[in-house]
Amino acid sequence: MNSPQNESNATLNVEAAVRDRYSGAAQEREAALCCPVDYDARYLKIIPNEIIERDYGCGDPSRHVREGETVLDLGSGGGKICYIAAQIVGAAGQVIGVDCNVEMLGLARQYQPEMAKRLGYDVVSFRKGRIEDLQLDLDLFEKYLQENPVHSSADWLRAQGAADELRRTEPLIPDNTVDVVVSNCVLNLVSYEHRRQLFAEIFRVLKPGGRAVISDITCDREVPLELQNDPTLWSGCISGAFRDDQFMAAFEQAGFQACVILERQAQPWTTVKDIEFRSMTIQASKPLPGNAGDRSEEVFYNGPWLEVVDDQGNRLRRGERSRVSSSTLRQYGQTPCGQQITPVSSETAASTELQTFPLQTTDCCSPGGSCC
Repeated sequence: MNSPQNESNATLNVEAAVRDRYSGAAQEREAALCCPVDYDARYLKIIPNEIIERDYGCGDPSRHVREGETVLDLGSGGGKICYIAAQIVGAAGQVIGVDCNVEMLGLARQYQPEMAKRLGYDVVSFRKGRIEDLQLDLDLFEKYLQENPVHSSADWLRAQGAADELRRTEPLIPDNTVDVVVSNCVLNLVSYEHRRQLFAEIFRVLKPGGRAVISDITCDREVPLELQNDPTLWSGCISGAFRDDQFMAAFEQAGFQACVILERQAQPWTTVKDIEFRSMTIQASKPLPGNAGDRSEEVFYNGPWLEVVDDQGNRLRRGERSRVSSSTLRQYGQTPCGQQITPVSSETAASTELQTFPLQTTDCCSPGGSCC
């Protein structure tokens, strides 16, 4: 993430611009925020209209959530994606929304008892925190500040120490506890200087083998400085958009593997100064533990391409047997590309549980797609 964008000299107070815009949008619908999304109507029936009307996004990552999973929604806003995901994960799952906007959190939390009653189970919680710092529970930190007001630099230094202690002893989201992290048009609202930490935090909270499914706005060229300093364009998901290639690269640099573009708008959502902005949804997986050099599993690559190379450097040729590690084989099964790999022995096939999950608009390992 060492692009000119990330080293910009923009002077905009990003947090203030985003906070002010979304505080207003929590109280009254703002049509200009992000782009229209078609959600599965089955899951909208029990969600209050107030939440539906004040939801802002550019995709639907909840389509890629599965029963029984622990789901973390970054920038959960009024809670729409959380309440959709709760219906999918069921009583055996868990859904956690994280947001730092007081008004949005208030809207989401207001309906928790009613939604638990409608669902028939209570699996949703909303926590106050910054998505680039998933260790600090802001509710707990605010309690500390109420009991220990800051009146001097010494008080401020003690408060910083207290925040660090909370991160260590009572983290908002502990390490390796989440099956899938979702986010809907929120990562682009984080300032450039905090994005490396943002992706590192997503990686930290995921279980090994867990995945991030992120819908966000991307662009085809660098956003110029004058647009970066426009608070309306930044809070409107434009000025902070990821360049197409940088979006995927950010996951790779954070340690993710098996990154796949699940959806990408063919036509731009909007164009500003000849820069095209569109919605993209990416799935990226946290590697499973294991020795990648232990090629103990034999697999058969079904095609369609003559040859593909995975993130561990394994080169698979169509119609030929190859050896990969057990952890690599398990990871194949957690991506949409799993249908292209066949374990050779029936014993392996039974133990690895290769699952395949259909893509929405882009076929894996196809023109315009992305291979495992």
